[in-house]
Amino acid sequence: MSYENALANVLKDPNLIYQERNDAIIISSKPKQDSEETKQKILTQTIRGQVIDEESKLPLIGVTVMIEDSSPPIGATTNIDGNFRIEKVPVGRVNLQLSYIGYEQKIIPNIVVNSAKVVVLNLTLHEYTTKMDEVTVVAQMDKGSPINDMALVDARSISPEESNRYAGPFNDPTRILSNYAGIATTQDGSNDIIVRGNSPKYVQWRLEGVQITNPNHFANQSGIGTGGISALNNNMLATSDFYTSAFPAEYGDVLSGVYDIKLRSGNNERFEGVFGVGIMGTDITLEGPLKKGYAGSYLINYRYSTITLLSTLGLLDRSGATNFQDGAFKIMLPSDKLGTFSIFGLGGFSGFDLENISGIDAVLSPGFSGQLSSLSKDHSTRSYLFNTGINHSIYLSKKSYLNTSVIYSTDGINDNVQARYNPPAQAEDSPYQYFEGDVNKSTYRGAMTFNYKFNNRHKLQAGFKYAYFSYDYFQQLQKDTLSTPRLLADFDEQMSTLRNFISWKFQAFSNVTFITGIHQMNDFYNQNRTLEPRFAMDWRLTPNIDLTLGYGKHSTMESAHNYFAKVPNDNGTLTEPNRNLGLLKADHYTLAIEKRFRPDLKAKLGIYYQWLYDLPVAKDSSYYATINERIDYEYVHLVNEGEGKNYGVELTIEKFFNNSYYFLVNMSLFQSKYKTLENKWRNTQYNSEYIANILAGKEFLNLGRKDNQALTINLKVFVGGGRKIIPLRRDDQGQLNVDPANDQYWDYDKAYESSLDDLHQIDFSMSYKWNRPKTTHEFYLNIYDITEAKGRISEYYDDSEPGNISYITQVGLFPNLMYKVYF
Repeated sequence: MSYENALANVLKDPNLIYQERNDAIIISSKPKQDSEETKQKILTQTIRGQVIDEESKLPLIGVTVMIEDSSPPIGATTNIDGNFRIEKVPVGRVNLQLSYIGYEQKIIPNIVVNSAKVVVLNLTLHEYTTKMDEVTVVAQMDKGSPINDMALVDARSISPEESNRYAGPFNDPTRILSNYAGIATTQDGSNDIIVRGNSPKYVQWRLEGVQITNPNHFANQSGIGTGGISALNNNMLATSDFYTSAFPAEYGDVLSGVYDIKLRSGNNERFEGVFGVGIMGTDITLEGPLKKGYAGSYLINYRYSTITLLSTLGLLDRSGATNFQDGAFKIMLPSDKLGTFSIFGLGGFSGFDLENISGIDAVLSPGFSGQLSSLSKDHSTRSYLFNTGINHSIYLSKKSYLNTSVIYSTDGINDNVQARYNPPAQAEDSPYQYFEGDVNKSTYRGAMTFNYKFNNRHKLQAGFKYAYFSYDYFQQLQKDTLSTPRLLADFDEQMSTLRNFISWKFQAFSNVTFITGIHQMNDFYNQNRTLEPRFAMDWRLTPNIDLTLGYGKHSTMESAHNYFAKVPNDNGTLTEPNRNLGLLKADHYTLAIEKRFRPDLKAKLGIYYQWLYDLPVAKDSSYYATINERIDYEYVHLVNEGEGKNYGVELTIEKFFNNSYYFLVNMSLFQSKYKTLENKWRNTQYNSEYIANILAGKEFLNLGRKDNQALTINLKVFVGGGRKIIPLRRDDQGQLNVDPANDQYWDYDKAYESSLDDLHQIDFSMSYKWNRPKTTHEFYLNIYDITEAKGRISEYYDDSEPGNISYITQVGLFPNLMYKVYF
């Protein structure tokens, strides 16, 4: 409905009211003469925001924004700045319908309206490529479509509402990824992201459009992306994008997946806040305008480990527990002539102290994949991360705009492991320094992206991204009191990269869209350069069926410790043979077909193939390859002569949250293989071969005496193959055949041939929310692994156990209780 049509409707219908305000045109029905008792029961809130063109990012004037199926109708139209405001929207969940002449209609589903918090939205519309006749157009729900308009294949958006609703993720916006097809975790308590059989180290994390550090607490010395708890807080996030292959041309230095996380803007009209306390952490989020009459805003969050807080207050006596704290902020600074500036940041500290640990050595330290069962260890670790940056966006004309970013990132970890013989070999045996590691990295980044929309068919995007890395590493390991410490790494080095890209979006027909591009990678340390073509196509075969096709060549640098590893040569002298290590490379192919059965129900079937080459593998022709490493990495001589392949099929059936319920069913069948100089194809340790998820939830509204309460129940069922392992040595009869005296435990000839158990897990969550005139209260309970499955993930030698074998298993049952108040 256009601006003129909206006015015409008002003139014709005596039951509608027209109001013109500074920021919007409001169309609503004349109120009914309800009793005072009825008026007191109805709690309402305001929905406001801005609607812009999807590609040019310019504000759209006169867009009709309506609450779907509202009776009487409630809505507004956008003003000269594209802003709209809809007041007195009843609390609960609503869908917004957007319509504008010359643009595709869109439905924004499942918007949560609470009594204590204004809903602020940033919305986009896509322009038609052909002139439309006067026909009835059915709007499609904008659910799961990527925010990035230059992404057509293997990309989806993830909303904070989904992170809150889905069972299992502990309110952790990274764990939610494992609910989607082709993505898994290691099931050992960490929040690793394994995309289509690729190592978690190859996931790229981005914040506000710029690459950042691994945003997880309790990282390890390898820095490959593992951690236990994300420093990201769901209260801060806006809808974000995740990519699984054939990435748009702007993304480089990545092989596996890209999580492009967005922070929302604070409310620039009034002060609001959220306070939460739970088992995982106690946090507070505050937001509001910078000053009255100015469109700028602030948003800030701080979280502290609840267990640590209780211990500090003397309310809990803890021993060996973990602790963490983190914070984030975003400040919006719009101007009339200089564009919009935003300043953002994310930081955190974490650590733990563990005593009397024995068993598998790889859990504690890098450099060796063996174990010394005769030792017990005390492990103390401290880690930190910090990212801060400035973004600037400015319109250069009605068809072009420029984005510029500058960011500083740093992270590090300090490990100290003391060991002692257990039992002592001699009376005078005392603890000694078993492992010592101090790893620090700082990165300076600058990026600029130019966007130009020629017309409704053609858009051009081009830019560059520069990064300067500074590394300071020291790692040393001493296996026993008789041997001398082995220096694993000791370097203070700098590297830099420059990545350039150009991408062209062409809508050839109203139902066919192409995106082509080139990404160039420049590694200045080893003078490596690549040209990486990218291609994607979306063909709408019918109004309800889409076919997508994509290809991309990708490359990335290895983790820094591999370049500067201290490796002994034949005479025992330490060398650094990997300084000239080249880039890892991959070709991604993807094909998918999607069918929409109705606006809130769709199914998608996809296949993919990834060919990986120039992979760093051990020069000694052993099983070892960096693509397969996790915390059990080694310092060996590497050469870029390995190969790999990941391929599979994925099926997803998704019913979006609508009419108070949803469900999501997906299954992935895949293989993940690699080959070293031994010329033998092996499974990667991430080749679990299949993953299946079933998620469902139901919301019960209008509960309580005042109809102001709601109960939501969610359930998740997961089944999947186990992680492939290096087994303990056994004889031909299958009996354990380890040799602790000579440190021989593992059968490397059978590396990753099999796993121990298939894994399964059931998670349950529920939330109870009640709205009051000025506050909203919510209790949230998540029970992780309610059946306490504890499937076996890996094995290790332990002479204190029957059969001398112990196992690392799934975490088991873990409840997370949380209370939030919105004010």
